[in-house]
Amino acid sequence: MTILSAASRRSRISYDIRLLVFLSGFAALSWEVVWQIKSTLALGVSAWGTALTLATTMGGMSLGALLTGHILKEKSRLRPVRLYGILEILIGLSGLLLPVAFQTINQFDIWVYAKHPDYAALVHILSITAALGVPTFCLGATLPVIGLAAQQYKMSLALLYGLNTLGAACGVLIAAFILIPLLGVSGTITAIAAINILVGITAIAVMDKGVLQQKKAKTAAKKSNPAATSSISWPAALVTVFVTGFATFALEVAWFRSLTSAFLSTTDAFAIMLSAVLIALGIGAQLVGYCKRTNIPIGATAAWAGILILLATPLIERFDRLNFFFGTPALGVLNWFNMTLLVAGGPILCLGIALPWLLDDQSSAKRWGWLYSLNAFAAVLGSVIAGWVLLPSFGFARTAWFVGGLVFLTGLWLLPSIRRKVFLAAGVGALLIAVFCESGIGRTRVQGWPEQRGLSGEILAFHEGPDATISAMDYGNGRRVLIINGFLTTSESSTDNWIDSLHYMPWMGHLPMLMHPDPKKALVICFGTGQTAHAVRVEKPEALHIVDLNKEVLKMAPVFTSNKNVLEDPIVNTTVMDGRAYLRRTQEKYDVITLEPMPPNFAGTGALYSREFYLAAREKMTENGIIAQWMPFHLMSDVSSASIAAALQSVFPNTVLWVDPPSTTGILIGAVDETIDLTTSLPGYDRAGIERDMSMEDVRKAFILDRKAVETYSRFGEIVSDDNQILSYGKEILATRRGGYFNTQENFRLLEKITGRSLYPAAAEN
Repeated sequence: MTILSAASRRSRISYDIRLLVFLSGFAALSWEVVWQIKSTLALGVSAWGTALTLATTMGGMSLGALLTGHILKEKSRLRPVRLYGILEILIGLSGLLLPVAFQTINQFDIWVYAKHPDYAALVHILSITAALGVPTFCLGATLPVIGLAAQQYKMSLALLYGLNTLGAACGVLIAAFILIPLLGVSGTITAIAAINILVGITAIAVMDKGVLQQKKAKTAAKKSNPAATSSISWPAALVTVFVTGFATFALEVAWFRSLTSAFLSTTDAFAIMLSAVLIALGIGAQLVGYCKRTNIPIGATAAWAGILILLATPLIERFDRLNFFFGTPALGVLNWFNMTLLVAGGPILCLGIALPWLLDDQSSAKRWGWLYSLNAFAAVLGSVIAGWVLLPSFGFARTAWFVGGLVFLTGLWLLPSIRRKVFLAAGVGALLIAVFCESGIGRTRVQGWPEQRGLSGEILAFHEGPDATISAMDYGNGRRVLIINGFLTTSESSTDNWIDSLHYMPWMGHLPMLMHPDPKKALVICFGTGQTAHAVRVEKPEALHIVDLNKEVLKMAPVFTSNKNVLEDPIVNTTVMDGRAYLRRTQEKYDVITLEPMPPNFAGTGALYSREFYLAAREKMTENGIIAQWMPFHLMSDVSSASIAAALQSVFPNTVLWVDPPSTTGILIGAVDETIDLTTSLPGYDRAGIERDMSMEDVRKAFILDRKAVETYSRFGEIVSDDNQILSYGKEILATRRGGYFNTQENFRLLEKITGRSLYPAAAEN
């Protein structure tokens, strides 16, 4: 009876440990979502910032696993679950300090750019390391500690690793779709910290009982016996975890770039894709025991991973040709999650077997630390090399071929010689299929918008880089488009059926300049084809500054003749930087600021529609300053539109809404001066010798909402803030996928409700 009771208690503790490890993984990836939001707001949107956050996260975890494994290597008597609980509590407590840490980084960033701009990159590295160092170190330290707990309670470390990864997949989805929409970023931080602290307290309480039972069963823990059951040699194990870590993250960079062209660069798309990868990795870890029992060699799993990567890549190349969004937008999200998991899941699953397998082989905390830290280091290296070297040089498909080939050759090397011929033939066949089925991205076609509309045209310029994939295409008859990550960002045209829809672009420049009595210095955020910048220049400022996130967009300016070579004008200066970060860092003051960023629901773009952004803009505006904000009614719900208006008016009480008659696109105008009537004051028409295609009377008629009406309009939304993230997370993001017709009609119904009159019935046709 005593033996059964002890076994029962051990089983109960094992169950508790599994649950805690799952919740720990849930919290870990939820933290990563929050860290990315916070670092983007503090340092600006950029591939460099994303890479820095990733490197800090993985580097901290790598160091934590390595040092903790070394410290614990000789410990024969310890309480691993209690230590695990302490680490979880430290993660939770350090997480609660995040808001203060990133606010400090924000202020430090401003000071550095003002005083020592050459040291900005170094300061960014040190700042992010200081903010994330403790929690990431503790996250990494949990791995060897969990290994000791698994050893103590006779559990599989691979099983626990898999549960942790599956918890991470749930954490990504729940953070993106539930926690942030309901609680905001601050509330999410509190909730995640509470999970960590609860896990920690529970672990300590559980281990108090466990140690008591362990002392009755044995007086001391066994000395570790490294490599006692290793499937492969220790050097081969190190090579394997390095290659699989490198490949997993390099593949994420390559495949995610292609998938965003099909799914758009929204936060829900990234959450779906990342969760699909994590689910596959988690299932792979669960299959380690089966592979060992059935004598499947680890080399075979790696070789199959390489083969499946090669076979999956041609399918992923063509995702943009599929229609996932039939039925409701929510059903469309589910469709693309299922398809991503179906196509990418197999190779990622096979790729994810190696690390937990080799962790399970070892019985030394030091070796667990080495394996995990090397895998994490290789992951950072893989993402950086893929983003900055392989993608720009070879494109996403050939990057995936390289990764698949590397993994396959590693698996072939690990296989017994008797099996190599069969796998070699399969690998060569898979490579031939991948090469033969390449779809010619960047040479004969561009992913995303053109394919979804069955259009074909000439590729004028194409670039795949760490920030984005950017294309300029010509469809004849003067129609040229700029496509970023599969999305039609902007275009120019001389044909009647397109020109009306583009009419608002020059008026993003003309309108705010006309509303200022004497605009000497203007700022354009987001260049696009350059039509807005050219229109600003036409209004004769003394200086025009253009800020864009991607230098390749500026390089493609000569392709678009509608900008009239604006970048060559001596009054024009350009800066490659996130627009919000630029406003925070610059010492300049502007009379006019106009911006047409990517759609509000795209990842990272919501920061250019928030109250905090408008506060930063107001600080850099003169006393008669005017700001113009793009309002793409066809891309967002009426609630999102009203929320943007609420955010702008919370900073600029004198805000009005102008709707371009031909395109039915909205432009919000805010003024620092609260005494002028923006719907009638157009002093710029006194400037002679400027060609415009709308008269003063036409412009005045296009004002739909005056200041009072905008106040009413704003009540239908919620002020967009860095904390609530309502444009980037939650149900409003689905509006991007409902279609332009539906969104435009919904927005105009609300405007008609406020004004009490019919507005632009032709909007239904756009």
